[in-house]
Amino acid sequence: MTTSDPKADLHHYLRSAREALLWKLDGLSEYDVRRPLTPTGTNLLGLVKHLAGVEYGYFGDTFGRPPAEQPPGFEEGAEPNADLWATPEESREELVALYRRAWAHADATIEELPLDTVGRVPWWPPGRDAVSLHRVLVHVIAETNRHAGHADIVRELIDGAAGLRRDNDNLPGEDESWWADHHKRVEQAAREAGGR
Repeated sequence: MTTSDPKADLHHYLRSAREALLWKLDGLSEYDVRRPLTPTGTNLLGLVKHLAGVEYGYFGDTFGRPPAEQPPGFEEGAEPNADLWATPEESREELVALYRRAWAHADATIEELPLDTVGRVPWWPPGRDAVSLHRVLVHVIAETNRHAGHADIVRELIDGAAGLRRDNDNLPGEDESWWADHHKRVEQAAREAGGR
């Protein structure tokens, strides 16, 4: 049996999820990284912007370590969902750099504090706002992976690119015709089940 360091394990999963999300931007135009592909406006660059604010909030404000900058869309009085899309003035480079600065801020908190350190999430209801660093790590890993899953779907809708990571797509190594046939089989199964 091997032993592991729980904090290092959690931090590893957070880093992996961050990278999975960012590589979904690779090779896309400015339009495509901003393009809303769901009725609620879900888009790749908006997910990056949102998660920058999430990391600054949970690993900064929660533990009395506010960031030096206020991420756009999270300021007092911001319109609803302002953190989930990029304005024309916000470049991809600046939002990716913001996310990476949020990582550095979060990583410092994670490295410097023990897992049982208690903080307070300012936007959670009183009585439920006290959290440990361990719980925050689990929460942010879950949220980052959830949004990385959104990014998977959005990227596949844009250009068909799919997969887990840049170096390992984790998909069967089949050609386009196999995938087209697979899609037809899944559609047929859905129609048959729907006709019951």
